[in-house]
Amino acid sequence: MRPRYLSLVFFFSFVWLANCAPPTCYSRVLGLGKEIMEILDKVHKYQRTKTCAEILPPLFLDVHNSCLTAKLRDLLYILENHPTENCRERPRIIQLKRKARSLYVIINRVCYRDLVFFTNDCEALETGHSSPRYGEDRLQLLEER
Repeated sequence: MRPRYLSLVFFFSFVWLANCAPPTCYSRVLGLGKEIMEILDKVHKYQRTKTCAEILPPLFLDVHNSCLTAKLRDLLYILENHPTENCRERPRIIQLKRKARSLYVIINRVCYRDLVFFTNDCEALETGHSSPRYGEDRLQLLEER
């Protein structure tokens, strides 16, 4: 009976320790991207912030898109220089600004060169639809096969 109890304790402590592992750059970027999209959705839906969101550019975060840093920089500029002071002081807008700044810093400084970008489709960050576009040399290689 005692060895079974010890093995259960060992198993649960192992599971608990596995969940305590520090986040990697990639997992942190994914998490922040998801949080920013949730906040953006709330900002666009709630009555108090709906008018503030009208000036925000459409944004669909894809951490695998190399255009993300430019889009985040644009979003931060708009959030920090919003024409309406009342909007700049809204808690959700402040939270969005903090999260976007954190993501921008993590991508450009903390995780620099650790992240791999698979696409370079800037339009996909605005529309949410990625269309595969091959370069001429890549298309030529595909046609030769």
